[in-house]
Amino acid sequence: MGVRERQAAVRAMRGQMWSPGRPSKAGREDRVRFWQAIARGMSSEDAAGEAGVSPAVGSRWFRQAGGMPPISLGPVSGRYLSFAEREEIAVLHVQRVGVRAIARHLGRAPSTISRELRRNASTRTYRLEYRASTAQWHAQRRASRPKVAKLAVNDRLREYVQDRLAGAITRPDGELLAGPQVRWIGRRHGRRQDRRWARSWSPEQIANRLQVDFPHDESMRISHEAIYQALYVQGRGALRRELVACLRTGRALRVPRARSRGRGKQFVTPEILISQRPAEVADRAVPGHWEGDLILGLGSSAIGTLVERTTRFTMLLHLPRMRGHGEVPSVKNGPALAGHGAEAVRDAIATSITTLPEQLRRSLTWDQGAELAQHAQLRIDTGLQVYFCDPHSPWQRATNENTNGLLRQYFPKGTDLSKHSAGDLAAVAAALNSRPRKTLGWKNPAEALNEQLLSIQPGGVATTP
Repeated sequence: MGVRERQAAVRAMRGQMWSPGRPSKAGREDRVRFWQAIARGMSSEDAAGEAGVSPAVGSRWFRQAGGMPPISLGPVSGRYLSFAEREEIAVLHVQRVGVRAIARHLGRAPSTISRELRRNASTRTYRLEYRASTAQWHAQRRASRPKVAKLAVNDRLREYVQDRLAGAITRPDGELLAGPQVRWIGRRHGRRQDRRWARSWSPEQIANRLQVDFPHDESMRISHEAIYQALYVQGRGALRRELVACLRTGRALRVPRARSRGRGKQFVTPEILISQRPAEVADRAVPGHWEGDLILGLGSSAIGTLVERTTRFTMLLHLPRMRGHGEVPSVKNGPALAGHGAEAVRDAIATSITTLPEQLRRSLTWDQGAELAQHAQLRIDTGLQVYFCDPHSPWQRATNENTNGLLRQYFPKGTDLSKHSAGDLAAVAAALNSRPRKTLGWKNPAEALNEQLLSIQPGGVATTP
């Protein structure tokens, strides 16, 4: 039989069909594994490796879906043929086993097997050859039931949503105000860059305001999730992709919830969070527990601060800028030329804290700033156990925050802190430590620390650093 005759036979069997092209090597199972990894907070590249596809394919899947899984991640219903069953059908069909015999072997209806062989056979060569991988691809392609987006068919609703989301703002006299000219670059705006000015209602505000503006018109209803999908999912054909710039976050892609939860610093583990700090630290009965932070100034200048919780004794860390700061462009993952990188802060803390006896350097509580990323080496060098506060919780270092407020009298915000020498910082620390404190019974921190040193070294004379 020639090619024309085979082509006519195929068309006679299942009609004229449009060729969908070449089957994808990645099946539904691979996509499910990819999106399950994304749901656990993995990056697109790592999730692609878990699914067995290249990082480029994983990034394309994530971007095309707008960061949201386009398929159900649950198991497929047993009413549909699985890939394993299709492999059984392919093997038995090659052995010329009959349709009813295959059906009995799989526990399926004969009509199911007959329809499977007819509809999902590979016919690119105009031969009725049944391949399990091709049949699975055909079945998954037919199983998709895309719905037309509500915003794509309701022009009035779409115009309302677009106006509240991206409509121009006006002056009090009604004159339109264009705002900065910002070009859409296909991704989120950069730090400290101009953003598009618009009305910028959130999807939730739009969805709920519709019920107020159109209380009796049920056609003017849409959920906030439908608006998000119209913005983020390519191919929905409802809202232009660049309108995501009008959202508060300005994200071009939706961020999975697990990924946003896992954005904490990599060097902060549950074992060194403030919740694991000994109870003796909270009541301030035992000296030697410190709180630390950086105060920042103009041009990324900084000064480190250490405050002892029991005595309120303060030590200031000199963090001079490195050579080349402001002269050469910064390099990603390069040295911190501003002077308050992880190594510089670690060395400054170690130099200052080791002037105290071991009994007065029990622990240090810091926020989750990257400047203390080398806390493990600091603990090895000084024996100082480091604990980190919860994110965005400055009240967990209340003593240090209060001290930083006092220091702003000497180092106001917006001034260049790099102009102060180590001697200047020592003088300011001495002035602060000589102030009488109500919480210390009007003793000053230097006197309180000296008493602690005397109790540690009986019979000796202690002097504060």
